[in-house]
Amino acid sequence: MHYLWTAIVGLIAGGLGKLLLPGKDPGGIIVTMLIGIGGSFLGDYVSGLLGITLFDGLIGAVLGAIVILLGWRFVSTKMLNKTS
Repeated sequence: MHYLWTAIVGLIAGGLGKLLLPGKDPGGIIVTMLIGIGGSFLGDYVSGLLGITLFDGLIGAVLGAIVILLGWRFVSTKMLNKTS
């Protein structure tokens, strides 16, 4: 049940992360949702490692989504620049 809740929060976090980091990203709504879900699991994992409850839930998910979104932008622009 915890993983299902983390994924649902991740869907919201993906949208919020996209709002906080506007710009052109490769991929559409599906990629944004996957980034949000991944960010939610990342935030959950990091908060568990640090034992910090501040990062639980939506705050950690949004921070995780931002980290993954920045990484996605970096990797995708490097790949696009390499192929062209």
